[in-house]
Amino acid sequence: MATPTAGDLLRHWRTTRRLSQLELAGRADTSTRHLSFIETGRATPSRHMLLHLSDELDIPLRERNRMLLAAGYAPIYGEPTLDNPTMQPIRDALRQILTGLEPHPALAIDATWTMVDANAGIGLFLDGIDPALLQPPVNGLRLTLHPDGLAPRIINLPEWRGHIFERLQRQIDVTGSPELVALLAELRAYPGGEEAPGLPEPDQTVVPLRLRHDGHELAFLSATTVFGTPMNITVAELAIEAFFPADAATATLLRDRIAMPAD
Repeated sequence: MATPTAGDLLRHWRTTRRLSQLELAGRADTSTRHLSFIETGRATPSRHMLLHLSDELDIPLRERNRMLLAAGYAPIYGEPTLDNPTMQPIRDALRQILTGLEPHPALAIDATWTMVDANAGIGLFLDGIDPALLQPPVNGLRLTLHPDGLAPRIINLPEWRGHIFERLQRQIDVTGSPELVALLAELRAYPGGEEAPGLPEPDQTVVPLRLRHDGHELAFLSATTVFGTPMNITVAELAIEAFFPADAATATLLRDRIAMPAD
């Protein structure tokens, strides 16, 4: 298979975003003719033009680097590991946010849902989980839906699986990640059913996670936090998943956990 050109990659992302050449040219303040020439290789785009088009198409930073390389330019977005000394402020920020969210369970994940940090509240989700699933690298979605993971304790497992699959598919549509495609296929193969997403109940605006814990039924709403204006791939692909009480009983249990004396 031939290596894709910058024009091939540009056309891929334009069609992924469901834009015609005319629509993208209008957004980017260029001509349809010039855009067509770039996509077919009849014109060599400047680095500025590729980055400008990438902005209009909201292309992930990792894929922008790939397009720049395909056009013969050096990539501009770095990908330092989290243990790099330059990433200390990011590690500190993650830890501060996660600690500040306690007692609510929260974890930090990368682009493939691999856990990079978590707070003490996440322990509420880990009861009864096969220790093998907790060996690094720990994948947050695998931990949730695996039959030896959290899945047996999820009361609304088909509904939650449907929610996860829909969300993961949207992420795949945005990023084109083959790793996420493989992860989705793996998760779909787990038992547990799947409730097709549809119109929410009149009193339900989001899908809650309903969980059994020590004889109680708990309900959580999840929220995602990302870093604003990231300038490297590592930061752009980080997110924090936090779980907040969806009812009074869950809120009370979390408050009681804070009040419990340490062993």
